[in-house]
Amino acid sequence: MSNNSNNPESTPVTHFILNRIRDDVAAGKNGGNVITRFPPEPNGYLHIGHAKSICLNFSMAKEFNGCTNLRFDDTNPLKEEALFYEQIQNDVRWLGFEWTELRHASDYFQQLYDYARELISNGKAYVDSLPAEQIREYRGTLTEAGRNSPDRDRPVEQSLDLFERMKNGEFADGELVVRARIDMASGNINMRDPVIYRIRRAHHQLTGDDWCIYPMYDFAHCVSDAIEGITHSLCTLEFEDHRPLYDWILDNISIDCHPQQIEFARGNLDFTVMSKRRLRQLVDQGHVDGWDDPRMPTIAGIRRRGYPPAAVRQFWESVGVSKSESIIPMGVLENAVRNELNETAPRVMAVLRPLKIVLTNFPENETHWVEAARHPQNPDFGQRKVPITRELYIEQTDFMLEAPKKFFRLKPGGEVRLRNAFIIQCNQVIQDADGHITELHCSYDPDTISGQPGASRKVKGTIHWVSAEHAVNAEVRLYDRLFNATNPLADKQRDFSEFLNPNSLETIADAVIEPSMADANAGDICQFERTGYFVVDQDSNDNRLVFNQTVALRDTWAKFAG
Repeated sequence: MSNNSNNPESTPVTHFILNRIRDDVAAGKNGGNVITRFPPEPNGYLHIGHAKSICLNFSMAKEFNGCTNLRFDDTNPLKEEALFYEQIQNDVRWLGFEWTELRHASDYFQQLYDYARELISNGKAYVDSLPAEQIREYRGTLTEAGRNSPDRDRPVEQSLDLFERMKNGEFADGELVVRARIDMASGNINMRDPVIYRIRRAHHQLTGDDWCIYPMYDFAHCVSDAIEGITHSLCTLEFEDHRPLYDWILDNISIDCHPQQIEFARGNLDFTVMSKRRLRQLVDQGHVDGWDDPRMPTIAGIRRRGYPPAAVRQFWESVGVSKSESIIPMGVLENAVRNELNETAPRVMAVLRPLKIVLTNFPENETHWVEAARHPQNPDFGQRKVPITRELYIEQTDFMLEAPKKFFRLKPGGEVRLRNAFIIQCNQVIQDADGHITELHCSYDPDTISGQPGASRKVKGTIHWVSAEHAVNAEVRLYDRLFNATNPLADKQRDFSEFLNPNSLETIADAVIEPSMADANAGDICQFERTGYFVVDQDSNDNRLVFNQTVALRDTWAKFAG
C-alpha cells in the first residue's frame, strides 16, 4: 500500500502479495496484466477493515498500471438495500480511489445460470431435494466423512428439467437446491457437495422480479471474477479453505480466465467489532445513533468523526500485509490520525467547561485584537485575529482553589500567561452560597504584551481562553472506546453487546469557541489548542455549532497497550 500518506496512488511497500504479483508480471502471466476487484455485498456500511482490502486491491493494480473494478456481490436481495450501494461508492471515493468499471454479480445472472446448467450437463452438479437441515447433517463433521444425498445420482436430464422449473418459479423457497457434485469424503467440508443455487423469492434492487433463484457466493464470486478477467483475487484468510472450491468450479466450466486467489490477514482493532452483522445489531438495537455514529468503526463513522482518508491509508500501510491474524491496538490508528492532523489542521482556542474571569484593570467596553498563527509550524496557513476583552472564559480545570505544588496553571495569587496575549494574576475568587466558584477577578500586566518591555517575562503556565463577548456557543461531543473489553467477542458465553461502554459518549452543551470558527461548515477540522482535534458535525445549524472530538492530543489509552 501507499508509501506517501497523501497519495493513494504512490508505489506500495513490499509484501508477499506484491512480490507474488511482481513474479507473475515478470513471467508474462496474464499477458503481464494486473486486474483486481473490490467485491462488497451491499448489505451494510463498510467498516475500516474493508478499507484495508480497498487500499490493497487498488494499490496493487496501480503499481502495475492495471485496473480495479468495484463489483457488488448482490446475490442475496433479502439483505441488500439501495442505500448501501450508494454509501459503498461514497466510501471508496472518500478513501481516494476510483474504480475502472462498476460491476454487479447480478449483471451475470444469465451467465451464472448457464454455467450451472453446464455443470449439471457434465454430471458435475445435481438438483437436491434434501431440506437444509438434512444437508447439514449429511455433510458430516471435521472428523467424520459426509454421506451422499439420495438425489446425488439423479439423472442429468431430470436435474436439468428441475433446474429449469426452479427458474420458472414452480417450487417453493427451500424446496430444491443445486449442489456441486464433488466429494462427500473430502477433508475440506467446503468440497462436500456445496450448494451453488437456491430458490429465494425476493425482489432484487437491480433485476426486480426477473429471477427467483440466486447463486450462492462461492459460485457467483469465482465465476464473476473470471468473467471480468480478474488476474488476482485478493481475499481475507477466512476464504483460504474456500480456494479449492474456487479453483474446482473454474476448472469445470468452459471459461478461459482462471484468476489466482491470494489470501491475507484481515484487519482487526481492539475495543470494537469488525462485522457488518454485529454492527447492524448495534444500529438496530439503538446502542448507537446509526451506521455513521462517530463511535462506529464504519468508514462513514470515522469520516464523521474527522479521520482524514490519508491517515487511514497510512495506518494500513504501517500495519502491513501478512498471513498472521492479530488484533491491532486502536492507538496505532489514532496515532496515524494524530500525525496527519498535526500537519493539516488549523489551530483555534475553545473552552469546553467555561469559568469566567474578569480582568479588573482592563478597559470596559473595549476590544483588543491579538494575532495568532493558524498553524505554529506552517506559516502558509497565515494568521488569525482573536479578540480579547475584560471578561473571558478559561477552562475550569485550569484553576484550582487549593493547588498542589506542581500545579502551574491559575490559582489564588498565582500568575499564568494567556496564550498569544499577556500575563494575568488571580486576585479574588468569587463563590456562591454553596461554595461553588462562579468567577475569578484577575489583573493583567500590560507590559507583557508582545512588543512591550516585559513581553519576555516568564511564568511556568500558559492557558487558552475565549472572549466572553465574542464567544461562539458550541456543543462538543467527546468520545471514548465503544466497548470496555479489548476483544468483545472473546467470551463466547456472553453477547458482545454486554461489553458496551456506557460512557463512550459525553456531550458538553455549553462550550465556547473563538469567533474565527463562526462560519465553519460541516466537515471542517481544527485543533482545539491544548485539547485535541475536532470536526464540525453535520448536526450543526445556523444557531449552534456541533463539534465531534476526532482524537486527543495524546494517547490516553497507551497504558492499556499489551
